[in-house]
Amino acid sequence: MLKTTFAGLRARKLRLLLTSLAIALGVGFIAGTFVLTDTMQAGFTQKFGAAADKIDVAVLPAPGKADLSQAVLEKVRAVGGVAEAQGLVRGTSALIGKDGKAAGDYPTSGVSIVQGPLSRTSIVSGSAPSTATQAVLDKNTAKTRGFKVGETVAVLDSKNVSHEFTLVGLFDVGLDQELAYTGAVGFVTETARAMTGEKGYREIDVAAAEGVSQEDARAAVVKALGAGYEVKTGKRYADDMVKANGADSQFLTMGLLLFGLVAMFVAALVIYNTFNILVAQRTREMALLRCIGATRGQVFGSVLLESAVVGLMSSLLGLLLGYGMGAGAMVVLRTSGAPLPEATATLTPFTVALAVAVGMVVTVGAALLPARSATRVAPIAALRAQVEEHTFRAGVVRVIVAALFLVAGVAVTVVGVTMDPGQAALFTVMAGGALVFFAVLVLGPVIVRPLGAFVGWLPGRLFGVPGRLALDNSGRNPRRSATTTVALTVGVTLMTLISVLTGTLRLTYSQKLDEQFPVDYMVQAQDRESRLPRDLAENLRTRPELTSVVAIRQTDAKVGAEDSTYRAGTFAATRDFAPAFTSGSVGALKPGTVAVAGYVAKNLKVAVGDRLPLRTKKAGRVELTVVGVFDADQTGLAELTVPAADFDRYFGVVDDSRILVNAKEGVAPDVTRKVVEAAAQPYPTAKVASSTEVRSGFDEALDMSVMIITGLLGLAVLISLLGIANTLSLSVHERTRESALLRALGLTRSQLRAMLSVEALILGLIGALVGVVLGVVFGWAAARTATTGVVFTVPVPQVLAFVVLSGLAGVLAAVLPARKAARASVVDALAAG
Repeated sequence: MLKTTFAGLRARKLRLLLTSLAIALGVGFIAGTFVLTDTMQAGFTQKFGAAADKIDVAVLPAPGKADLSQAVLEKVRAVGGVAEAQGLVRGTSALIGKDGKAAGDYPTSGVSIVQGPLSRTSIVSGSAPSTATQAVLDKNTAKTRGFKVGETVAVLDSKNVSHEFTLVGLFDVGLDQELAYTGAVGFVTETARAMTGEKGYREIDVAAAEGVSQEDARAAVVKALGAGYEVKTGKRYADDMVKANGADSQFLTMGLLLFGLVAMFVAALVIYNTFNILVAQRTREMALLRCIGATRGQVFGSVLLESAVVGLMSSLLGLLLGYGMGAGAMVVLRTSGAPLPEATATLTPFTVALAVAVGMVVTVGAALLPARSATRVAPIAALRAQVEEHTFRAGVVRVIVAALFLVAGVAVTVVGVTMDPGQAALFTVMAGGALVFFAVLVLGPVIVRPLGAFVGWLPGRLFGVPGRLALDNSGRNPRRSATTTVALTVGVTLMTLISVLTGTLRLTYSQKLDEQFPVDYMVQAQDRESRLPRDLAENLRTRPELTSVVAIRQTDAKVGAEDSTYRAGTFAATRDFAPAFTSGSVGALKPGTVAVAGYVAKNLKVAVGDRLPLRTKKAGRVELTVVGVFDADQTGLAELTVPAADFDRYFGVVDDSRILVNAKEGVAPDVTRKVVEAAAQPYPTAKVASSTEVRSGFDEALDMSVMIITGLLGLAVLISLLGIANTLSLSVHERTRESALLRALGLTRSQLRAMLSVEALILGLIGALVGVVLGVVFGWAAARTATTGVVFTVPVPQVLAFVVLSGLAGVLAAVLPARKAARASVVDALAAG
């Protein structure tokens, strides 16, 4: 039997090629994921391992505690066995760009640069700062903002006062995600404290005296400081940093593996279909083996051995593909500026074992049912001149199981949709979707024939006799057709779901933006907690190109009997400013009154006419009358809004938090933009944003996500197309005599090719139709779990494109099988039959 099995493999090596590719691609994706994340983890370990060589002890504030004080640093320095201790400062220090405005959407971080044995800063150009007038920039910010070593840079301190420094060097932020996001300016320690306004240190690094171990140094520091601090050895500190960054790589691993599992599921369907067809084609061969003494167990083992050999070879090929994918992904990520460590692509024994195990388990597991059906071949079948084509009948058990899955899936989905938006609701809907898909999988052979008749009606009419033959062929073996189309259905479902979800979220957030950003421009400080001078709004009001300028001021206040904290504020605007109120009116806002946001009124259980106590900084406790309730999202007002004069009396002179600006109708947008920017130019931290910019930023992020997800799902679609090509190729071999007979009856080569191409087209359209329906339904359900007030939309052009591309892809997959069938000799094929 072993000789027979291996001889069969050699004879059918071309038939198993596409199956091998399907497995190799799925295994390659999973292996590539682990190569990528293992390489990142190895780089983290190597990078942070260097910290253990420089730091013997790290002192950190306990969770929830303030930064470490100078007194704590002095205590550490006085500990016996401590050779040196340095405090690290980190805060906010906004860099001023060459245009005179604060650089970036968020202020750059100000950090202290330590020199000596405890220095962990990698200076890549120039030198570290050594005096109070010197500074260094991270290399990415310097490149983006056009600064070079030797130039003068201006930086704002914590009070927004500008200071100039000589740029003496550039440094690499390494794997620090916060600094990579904000950018960083580095100073000597005392200058860093003065610029950031930080009174203490984020961390204290300690170097032990010669001959003192890290554990001994740590014990001495703990004894000197007492409780309330986290004190770690350098090795433990490095390990913790590796784990912290590893958490990000684990999240990445899980996300990518989800796509890998989808690909392997599709590959399993392809494998199942391939072995199912092979077993059906070898009925006489297996019956003959039974006649000469082979047992059922030997036949079963022979099929499984074939699948194991295919799985092993494909897994090894997938492992090579995965190594290339992982290494390539590292290069792409580094090129795009991601803060990743420099490390060589790593292929761990775990990754090798996992890749081979996944490939073997999926391949052998998918071949179990075909192998079982092979044992049912009766020896008498060897005497038949032609193998019977079994008709499919929908059993009661199949219908009941499918109905149970469908009912359970719909019920779970309804529960998820009715839950509050969030992660739990999304996972519930995903579970419901999986159950519904299993129902479709079980019911596939039942629905494939009517669906084939529906999608094949037009091709059958357009392509004449070849079209009608193709339509009949697509429904001759419902099990095979269903399994073939389900592979494609998976990819189309997920791509349609993503398209519907992103289209719906785009429209929903666009409408919400129109409600929350009902102005042309908004001026706000770069640091959202900072304020803008009142002179800026006054200057804008003098410009004839602008029609409305509303300045919002706000601060924290204690409200109600329980002294709950809310944002109290006011607005300064022209008399025609009339924000929409759900009850009451803005005109009733007189001294001694207050208007409240709708959710605040609900929380405090107050309505128009009620009294509301407010605790203020200057006036103490005051009783205010509620004269209006408004939707905070639509008006942009503070949660508790009082008249401007009352606000100054209650809280003192508070500068503006943000300024809302509307342009005069008929004035070109580029003109009004320049007017607003010119007014904000003297204030470096004043940032001008338009609704168009906010929307385009959201759209850009959404488009990038869609592109990445579509690319990852493309692997599943490619595997499903290999499945269609494989099925047709094997089907062509199975129907060699039939094709020859059709040729003998007058069907031309081109008509035979057209018949097989239309058959593939129908299979592709069936998969696309089911996938589109599932994708639209669960795209809507997923959108309902993302946010409230969903405005549902179906991107019809994209959905139609998926259907068309699926059909064309099916036709493309049929090119080689159809060409092979058309080139076969009619006489030889009839003689072989």
